Amino acid sequence: MATTNTDTTTTRTVIEPLLTFDPTLHFHTSIKSIATSSQSFIYLGTSSGSLLLLSINPDTPNDKNPSTKDPKSTLDDPNSTLDFDVPFRNVSFIKSVTVGDSAVETVLLLDEIGKVIVLSDGFLFLTDSGLVQPVKKLGFLKGVSFITKRVKSSESECSDLSGFSSLEGSSASSRILSRLGGGVRGNGVKDFVQKGEGDYVFAVVAGKKLMLIELRVVPNDKEVDLLVLKEMQCIDGVKTIVWINDSIIVGTVIGYSLFSCITGQSGVIFTLPDVSSLPFLKLLWKEKKVLLLVDNVGIIADEHGQPVGGSLVFRKGPDSVGELASYVIVVRDGKLELYHKKSGDRVQTVSFGSEGSGPCIVADEESGNGKLVAVATPTKVIFYRRVPTEEQIKDLLRKKNFKEAVSLVEELKSDGEISNEMLSFVHAQIGFLLLFDLHFEEAVNHFLQSETMQPSEIFPFIMRDPNRWSLLVPRNRYWGLHPPPAPLEDVVDDGLMAIQRAIFLKKAGVDTTVHEDFVLNPPTRADLLELAIKNMSRYLEVSREKELTLSVREGVDTLLMYLYRALNRIDDMERLASSGNSCIVEELETLLDESGHLRTLAFLYASKGMSSKALTIWRILAKNYSSGLWKDPALEHELPDGNTNVISGREVAATEASKILEELCDQDLVLQHLGWIADVNPVLTVQVLTSEKRVDQLSPDEVIASIDPKKVEILQRYLQWLIEDQDSCDTQFHTLYALSLAKSAIESFEVESTSQEPDEGRLEETEISDPGGNSIFQSPVRDRLQIFLQSSDLFDPEEVLDLIEGSELWLEKAILYRKLGQETLVLQILALKLEDSEAAEQYCAEIGRPDAYMQLLDMYLDPQNGKEPMFNAAVRLLHNHGESLDPLQVLETLSPNMPLQLASDTILRMFRARLHHHRQGQVRFFT
Repeated sequence: MATTNTDTTTTRTVIEPLLTFDPTLHFHTSIKSIATSSQSFIYLGTSSGSLLLLSINPDTPNDKNPSTKDPKSTLDDPNSTLDFDVPFRNVSFIKSVTVGDSAVETVLLLDEIGKVIVLSDGFLFLTDSGLVQPVKKLGFLKGVSFITKRVKSSESECSDLSGFSSLEGSSASSRILSRLGGGVRGNGVKDFVQKGEGDYVFAVVAGKKLMLIELRVVPNDKEVDLLVLKEMQCIDGVKTIVWINDSIIVGTVIGYSLFSCITGQSGVIFTLPDVSSLPFLKLLWKEKKVLLLVDNVGIIADEHGQPVGGSLVFRKGPDSVGELASYVIVVRDGKLELYHKKSGDRVQTVSFGSEGSGPCIVADEESGNGKLVAVATPTKVIFYRRVPTEEQIKDLLRKKNFKEAVSLVEELKSDGEISNEMLSFVHAQIGFLLLFDLHFEEAVNHFLQSETMQPSEIFPFIMRDPNRWSLLVPRNRYWGLHPPPAPLEDVVDDGLMAIQRAIFLKKAGVDTTVHEDFVLNPPTRADLLELAIKNMSRYLEVSREKELTLSVREGVDTLLMYLYRALNRIDDMERLASSGNSCIVEELETLLDESGHLRTLAFLYASKGMSSKALTIWRILAKNYSSGLWKDPALEHELPDGNTNVISGREVAATEASKILEELCDQDLVLQHLGWIADVNPVLTVQVLTSEKRVDQLSPDEVIASIDPKKVEILQRYLQWLIEDQDSCDTQFHTLYALSLAKSAIESFEVESTSQEPDEGRLEETEISDPGGNSIFQSPVRDRLQIFLQSSDLFDPEEVLDLIEGSELWLEKAILYRKLGQETLVLQILALKLEDSEAAEQYCAEIGRPDAYMQLLDMYLDPQNGKEPMFNAAVRLLHNHGESLDPLQVLETLSPNMPLQLASDTILRMFRARLHHHRQGQVRFFT
């Protein structure tokens, strides 16, 4: 079983002295027993055999009572007592009765049925709770040493004892031991009303017998019946007893044992050491558990005697043990100590008398959550009031014991004594106290744990009043424990002054509340401000994720930008400005402009739809950027050689501007900024012009007119997009695209012609001239021209022919002549200029007439213009398409200079094929 270390002493003020009652002033007797009812009635048993009844109100102490002072004043003189004239205080003496000549040893309250049982000189006495009826002696019970009542944790866990009265063959009449007459009547002081019909069971130890007795009030309230439900053999030397559910636990000098009230069987829980203090049992009402005392160790056990949780280690073996909410109270040697049940910590010590003043008894309210505790010495009774939880927390906060305050609040929350709202309230209060103590990180940690704190509560720490959000700040001073909100600069300055005063006072030997680390190593103003701003930023960053009103969101984002700028956190500024935000531009544009954070301002303008202003800034940045390179992590990557690719500042500006322009429908604004972006990166220009993000597309005529004539690729790519992606059928665009491609092809051909053998340096330059990926087209211009001329029927071929007529673009000319139906010119270009026999033969097949092949053969055999005959091409033609030619025409066409052996096989095959076709025709004729 684990034992909780209780050497730790906290500084809580859980209880405070309420008043002191001295019965010797009136009755000349000492106190032997005490009991407290849930209605704040106090029963005192005296050594002279009297029973006193007092009434006390712990909630309304008079002005002279210490509880009306500041909570800290109760700690100034915890030994003080108040002797007073009873009627003039908030304690009322109600009545006293004489029980007998011997001391009243035990007072057992049966609140449920309005009865009180008193143990004196081995006999039990019965009276009503108002001490109105005469005291009746239960003479049939003798030699009683202990009495206890049954406590139920729940009805389901308790057996019904009503059937025991008819067990073991006994008649009901033999079981009724006593019938007492007389009902309960009021005496004019206070009306004590019995709860009506009901019954109550309790256990008594008489010698070696353990008897279970039922006290039953008859319906007419004139008589009370006592029935012995069960008798069991008990062990000798019982010193303490508790009855919970079906278990009766007794303690002797030997140890603790458990009896079943149902079966009567018993068993040993554990034995005590040979040298040990007397056993003691305390029922913990709140948890319905039992505290078993072994010397100075309290073991918390369940109804079966099994330990649950840790143990409590007291400084000394106590005279008596009580309970107050989450605490166990022990008294000894004139001191009262409170221990927390779960943690085992000793949370408070109060002195009420000198050591050696005699045994003490502590009485508590049976609810376990009461407000009153009474401690009786032989000569006086000291009443203690539980300090309201709010006052306990305030007291800890005034002492700057923040961890203990949080621990207390969490315990109260766990016990259900405070709400989530109160827990959040305390976290916020602690946060403000820490903030003014310059512990900014811890302060924000508490702010973040508060579910009810509003982000607007920290606005005054960032921007001086009055400002746009002054009316949003809750006028909640909490408990008035911290100064009113002030800008962080003032908070830091005041804190530094307090540190300097603390250093001076420390040298003079005076303790202060300033943190020791600050005194030994005073921080600088700059460090404190940086830490404050950093943590305030952290709080606002988390607050952005909460559900806030629009005005509060605007304040959060705008002030967060203020804080970022104060620390020059450029990446965070730009991230906030470029994302969805609620910043107020009017509050930030002058600030950002004067501090030179133009990129952030441009992002902010763009996020607010102020595109013109954003584009203007990007244009200025692109124009005036320094000659160095700006490293953009978002676009950074490693090149194959291991170097890091960086993007120039101009290109970054153009990229950001293009993102705006891609969605912009304002045509004039788009075309206005098209030029400078094209100078930086043509690819970005094309992305802007061909963007599908904008709702309304730009006017093609206006766009084409605005493109710089020198930016040919941009024009071509835009026209290509119009024709291929937008399915434009405008002949003007098709013709313009064809002419532009043709002109570029001519220029490209001329450049290639003048550089047939490029040197190694020029080749390297050609390969890496565009590391930034700014090239618009990946394929050669002639390929694009040829594909377009073949695929489009909407351009003017004659206009294009006029442009390339004098060039060497023969394939392009062939395509154009083909569109114009100039078959001979097409065949001449394919066969003679390009010497592409396959293309020429394919074109003849497209024509579909035999004379086309003869025309091609004639071109091969008589190319003219001084060109040698192309016998191999002619043989190829005869071999592939000889069946379609007339052999006689072929023979007539063959050149005398053509070697016969080249064509003999082909000509022979032509004749055989011709004869075969002739015979087939005859067969079809005769059939």
